[in-house]
Amino acid sequence: MTLRLHDSATGSPRDFTPLVPGRASVYLCGATPQGSPHVGHLRSAIAFDVLRRWMEIGHGLDVTLVRNVTDIDDKVLAKAGAAGVPWWAWAYRFEREFTAAYDAVGVAPPTYEPRATGHVGAMVELVEQLVERGHAYTATDGSGDVFFDVLSWPEYGSLAHISLDDVVSAADADPRGKRDPRDFALWKGRKDTEPATASWEAPFGAGRPGWHLECSAMARRYLGPAFDVHGGGLDLRFPHHENEQAQSRAAGDDFAAFWLHNGLVRTGGEKMSKSLGNSLTVDAALGTTSPLVLRYALAAAHYRSVIEYGPQTLADAQGALSRVEGFLERADGAGAAAPSAPGAGHTDAGLRDALPEAFVAAMDDDLNVPAGLAALFVAVREGNTALDAGTDVSGALLAVTAMLAVLGTDPRDPRWAGASASATGGDAPAGRALDALVRERLDARAAARAAKDFATSDAIRDVLGSAGIAVADTPAGATWSLAPPPEPAATAPSAPPPAPTR
Repeated sequence: MTLRLHDSATGSPRDFTPLVPGRASVYLCGATPQGSPHVGHLRSAIAFDVLRRWMEIGHGLDVTLVRNVTDIDDKVLAKAGAAGVPWWAWAYRFEREFTAAYDAVGVAPPTYEPRATGHVGAMVELVEQLVERGHAYTATDGSGDVFFDVLSWPEYGSLAHISLDDVVSAADADPRGKRDPRDFALWKGRKDTEPATASWEAPFGAGRPGWHLECSAMARRYLGPAFDVHGGGLDLRFPHHENEQAQSRAAGDDFAAFWLHNGLVRTGGEKMSKSLGNSLTVDAALGTTSPLVLRYALAAAHYRSVIEYGPQTLADAQGALSRVEGFLERADGAGAAAPSAPGAGHTDAGLRDALPEAFVAAMDDDLNVPAGLAALFVAVREGNTALDAGTDVSGALLAVTAMLAVLGTDPRDPRWAGASASATGGDAPAGRALDALVRERLDARAAARAAKDFATSDAIRDVLGSAGIAVADTPAGATWSLAPPPEPAATAPSAPPPAPTR
């Protein structure tokens, strides 16, 4: 089957054919480490981790994924200065927090993870090319700034589907030295108010790169002038990605063949962001739920849809995972054997052959994870039916394993040790307390069954069931899980248009 992806540039799904047969190249906008990562940051990383896994497992492609780190930026400098900390130390501190957050939820490391500060030379070269081609100019006020001339590029606005006439300069933009207030900075001349270490020498004057420039230079460096997919959050489509595309194509690069944008995470109806003060840091989230549940919650929705993050989202994810985990435990207790799902970087044809047609069709339809999950729970139900009947469960078990590999949510993966979906927070105190209380009731039920006091045994099971706890009897003993929610249904992506401001 053919993988179809919704290209933001065309506004419609397109057949994905890699530029190089057998290989796929993906550039993903990564962290600006100005502060601790929040749950919204993980949404993009998980969405593109699933894309990578599907390309590898579903289509046997060798994927090169580049995810940058913007370690020099206006906000990094401002926050580090306010804290009295060197900007590079500030950026590195939070870069490590981002890496730990990605690792916690099972996002595979990128093939390359370049820092902006390590590629200033390539950025200077790109600016020089744009000046030579007549698409960039040095500021008229002597500041040393270099700007991209948006009027020189008639295609400007094509990615965000907006007219240049509708673009207005952002409220906090500095118009000094610009020919047009809509022009954007490629290079920022050195300022006396900024640390000397935040400056590099260049033919047009000492300074530092603008925010948009770095991705164009690093994508070219690691993926070449043309690559398959550029991804990131919907909030980056304009102006960041629009500016990237304009400057790269103006310099002569074909740049990205596909643009993919994931929907945002909201809490209380508002976009999760530091500026609104509604951010939930990853550390705080993992204090109340397990990494596996958090990953499932962020992966289960269609990547282009908006996620309303809250207790119910996590409860739904926990219930669904409990159902999967209960089947795997039953299969293991019955002596069925299947390898746990591997991580990213695998193109195992055996796993690919085990994937149900419905799952393949769903994932090839613009990574329709909700429909893929429906196929997963069909296989879980069929597996449980086989176990009840005492028939061969190996086919269902292998299919479930293969689908979990694509989604990165196999509870048997050693990385999730101690993060069982059967507990409210994995290793959190509430989870341990609940597990101890339920185990005590299960032990009492086992004693009643051994004494053939089935009335008491049934009563204990009924009480647990009324509390939302499902009990499954296996040859190895009773297991418990939170009662699963209704099987997920596909949800239509929703994405508000970007505001036409720079």
